[in-house]
Amino acid sequence: MAIERDMTSAAPKDAAAAAKAAFEAVAGKPFPNDIFTAPHLNWAIIGCGVIANQFAQSLALAGRTVYGVANRTHSKAEAFAREYGVERVYDSFEELYADPNVDCVYITTPHNTHITYLRAALAAGKHVLCEKAITLNSAELAEARAIADEHGVVLMDATTVLHMPLYVELMRRAEAGEFGRLRLAQVNFGSFHDYDDVSNRFWNRGLAGGAMLDIGVYALSVARLFMESQPNEVVSLANLFETGVDEEGGFVTRNAQGQLGVFSLSMHAKQPKRATLCFDECYIEVMSYPRADRAVITWTADGHREEVKAGVEAYALCYEAADLESAVAGGASKLKLIDYASDVMETMTRLRADWGVVYPEEE
Repeated sequence: MAIERDMTSAAPKDAAAAAKAAFEAVAGKPFPNDIFTAPHLNWAIIGCGVIANQFAQSLALAGRTVYGVANRTHSKAEAFAREYGVERVYDSFEELYADPNVDCVYITTPHNTHITYLRAALAAGKHVLCEKAITLNSAELAEARAIADEHGVVLMDATTVLHMPLYVELMRRAEAGEFGRLRLAQVNFGSFHDYDDVSNRFWNRGLAGGAMLDIGVYALSVARLFMESQPNEVVSLANLFETGVDEEGGFVTRNAQGQLGVFSLSMHAKQPKRATLCFDECYIEVMSYPRADRAVITWTADGHREEVKAGVEAYALCYEAADLESAVAGGASKLKLIDYASDVMETMTRLRADWGVVYPEEE
């Protein structure tokens, strides 16, 4: 369909403001009945930060609650439980892992702690949805996948790009041949984080800070979904912050099929979160692509523009939970998502090695 508005005109919001606006937009509306289609599972959360709160709020939209919560600071877990009606507050992470009523665990702690919780939760027979970046590097992710396979459980990356219905629809059309062959993906992501507190997670090497693991994972994920294979060639430059993490980076990738990816990231310069996917027959623009629910296709032959809508931004974390439950029920397309995550992690690991960005756990 033709569109009237210019999708590039809206001023960008930071992540917290965007999430708040998205929740407000669906307040009081009936929850869709086509998101949670697999058998419901009991969820426990590790961590009580911003994204954990968003997850509990998201489940509440669907009339569901989190079953259990554990946090390094017990009082925060108790407060979280009171706010969201959580049934169980665990005195230790080990108590959570041992609870037979917990089907799956959502890990929301800093990047550098993920592998510790992944090892324990997966070995305890729990399915796991883990926040981005799912691990520090490709070796850790390979280890986590091996543990999941050994214990017959599902491991899933919570990077929102992997779960939004918009990409499911665009991939369906791409695989049907509507767009022709992908030639080039150009993806930007710029955040602004000031230098007032360089001990926070964005700049702190001890907390796995830097642009690549925080925002690069989104950029690489949206490109990888539409490419035939992962990159086997990478050329890059990066500026490192005084703490040793990557502040800005620009890189070009190419895979065996000759498909190019061009990426720019910054942690201290705002830029549009824009993904442009260039095919033989059209190019597709997606603004604010991490949780996008709409895209614009511009067709090469006559220049006409088509808007594609799928999903709702506010339900981003519901799609993640629903995808894990679907994978547990045997959904093949959802089980495949971890393969994309592994490809992205390999590229991120390679880039950080090229730049000399090494975290304490890797030394």
